[in-house]
Amino acid sequence: MEGLMERLERAVTRLEKMGFTMQSGMANGGCVNGIDGGSSQCFEAFDIVLKGPVSDYLNQSRAIGGEVEKHAEMVNKALQTQRTFLKMAATHQEPAETELQDLLKPISHHIQEIQSFRERNRGSSLFNHLSAVSESIPALGWVAVSQKPGPYVKEMNDAATFYTNRVLKDYKETDRRHVDWVRSYLSIWTEMQAFIKQHHTVGLVWSKSGPIAPPSLFDPLSAPCQPPPPPPPPPPGPPPVFTDDDSQPQAGGAMAQHSALFAQLNQGMDITKGLKHVSDEKKTHKNPNLRSQATPVKTKSPGNGNSPRAVAQKRPPLLELEGKKWRVENFEQAHDLVIEETELKQVVYVFSCNNSTLQVKGKINSIIVDNCKKLGLVFENVVGIVEIINSKSVQLQVLGKVPTISINKTEGCQVYLSKDSLNCDIVSATSSEMNILVPQGEDDFREFPVPEQFKTVWDGSKLVTEPTEIAG
Repeated sequence: MEGLMERLERAVTRLEKMGFTMQSGMANGGCVNGIDGGSSQCFEAFDIVLKGPVSDYLNQSRAIGGEVEKHAEMVNKALQTQRTFLKMAATHQEPAETELQDLLKPISHHIQEIQSFRERNRGSSLFNHLSAVSESIPALGWVAVSQKPGPYVKEMNDAATFYTNRVLKDYKETDRRHVDWVRSYLSIWTEMQAFIKQHHTVGLVWSKSGPIAPPSLFDPLSAPCQPPPPPPPPPPGPPPVFTDDDSQPQAGGAMAQHSALFAQLNQGMDITKGLKHVSDEKKTHKNPNLRSQATPVKTKSPGNGNSPRAVAQKRPPLLELEGKKWRVENFEQAHDLVIEETELKQVVYVFSCNNSTLQVKGKINSIIVDNCKKLGLVFENVVGIVEIINSKSVQLQVLGKVPTISINKTEGCQVYLSKDSLNCDIVSATSSEMNILVPQGEDDFREFPVPEQFKTVWDGSKLVTEPTEIAG
């Protein structure tokens, strides 16, 4: 009997040690339902992503510098915030839906900040780098995907490859740093998919024990000291002093007005007896002389001239070289714009130019035309891309070579190709009235419309899209 008691005591001691180890695992941020037995394998895996691909991506971005480096710092902050969120999920139970949305706000704010940075730097020569990050950064929202978040991250990664392919096309033969940058950035989402598949296959794993998650991601785990109560309201003012003239309450006057109104309504047909009779000679529809009189003209008061549109001044035209970017902005009726002294690393950004003509000589990196109307653009050689955005009635003429022409959100675009640029790629989206003119002979061109209408059918295994006959 004594031997049995000793064995029971030893068993109880071992169970108590195991319970202490489980509690320590929860305190250290255990990832799988709070039971880890030591440092969390989940956080070790996430830290591998941060110390590996993310660290490499930061180093490659610093090597390029400029907007790419700033963008990378924003991405790093967003990933650090997500790590804080994962740590909270590992040690807390899932909150209600409304509280969960509040917890996700910091991550959402980072995503919006990263995408806004791209929009503010549309004229950058590194715009494709910024676009690759902006199009894929919503992958951080996988923590809110309830089923199979891994494929969601892959979808965002595929959105980035559209722009990373442009980067590779522009720099593959000229600057190896950009190729390494593409590799390091895409590897972040590849490793993130592997991390999700291993630790959060069917959705974010919350702790099954522990407290409910706090309402804010950055609230301390322990409740902070309550702030002192607000001061008491001021004492009420002295009661009003009534004189003999206004000693009656105002409610009495209001009641008297209502009574008089109802008394008039209750008159029935007699209510019209108080109306003044108007003779026919004073009625406009019966007296032609009144209709022939001039009607008064309403004039605007002087105060109306101070509207925001009236005081807004148009920005002055600008043509200057800013670093490696030629800025051509706000020109009207200018048909003699010329950029001559160009270099391979320079870009041209044309913004808000109307009814004007620009000629770009030499070989440059890229050209962007944004928010222009009736613009004529003539250029010789571009090693990257010529992009038309948010414009109307634009004409392009290629004298030399260009690998890619992109037309987005544009109404009316005529592209005159040269014999050396017939193999260029023309990419269009949400645009209309696009025509490509191919040289025929010496001075003649043949016009080909770009399809605007498409037909998509299911062939049993995939979707097949082709232009309709109406679209040409």
